[in-house]
Amino acid sequence: MIELNIKKSIEERRKNYYLHHYEKTKYGKNLKKLKNKYWGKRCFIIGNGPSLSAQDLECLEKEYTFAFNRIYYIFEQTKWRPTFYCTQDEKIVRNSIQDIKKQIDTEYIFAPINLKWYYGLNLETQYYFNQKQAESEEKCPDFSENISHEIGVGNTVAYTAIQLAVYMGFKKIYLLGVDHSFHISQNKDGNIVIDPNAKDYFCKDYNKDKEELFIPKLDVSTLSYIAAQKYAETHEVEIFNATRGGKLEVFPRVEFDLLF
Repeated sequence: MIELNIKKSIEERRKNYYLHHYEKTKYGKNLKKLKNKYWGKRCFIIGNGPSLSAQDLECLEKEYTFAFNRIYYIFEQTKWRPTFYCTQDEKIVRNSIQDIKKQIDTEYIFAPINLKWYYGLNLETQYYFNQKQAESEEKCPDFSENISHEIGVGNTVAYTAIQLAVYMGFKKIYLLGVDHSFHISQNKDGNIVIDPNAKDYFCKDYNKDKEELFIPKLDVSTLSYIAAQKYAETHEVEIFNATRGGKLEVFPRVEFDLLF
């Protein structure tokens, strides 16, 4: 028992060291190889909101795209597949890990190392990243310029994808299907807010386990988008919202159909 406790203590110290020096891990080194790999190109960040359609995704077959979580629910309707895939919600991964492994066919799977080290959820990817939480939910999370060390967490995986895209050299970033609204959400005071007119996702089966999932915090997500826009304005990066409708007004709006 004593020997086992010593081994656990050593392992925890090792993990703690690497969380503070993540660029020294094999995952940090893999992330560093992505720096400016797609310099000057454009990409699309695909949300899972109700406005997302398979028809729009068909237009993106030859584009660089980031997609998230249970995007595979739309795969039967389109030939499109994402170039990059991100997930960071422990509850979604726990309930969907086998589907993710089966459905997501890209080497570029990005997920927080916490899922593997502390939750035992191994997505078998070479692109685990180190999360950095904001000091509080009332402040904009840090926008990381060095994802091989850490990525700022902003209560929405889209914020993670924006940081990845910027690090990889993309100069024009378009959001699609990021409706920024939910039937049930939580405000900054912790109160439950119900929007009777809002739908959550592009299909009703997406969150059939919603009673087990985290309640979205739209106020915190908004701060993340504000942080991204502030960074873009001073770093020769342009972020546009090409979502059809929705309630996200942080980024300039563009018409999706005019981008091709």
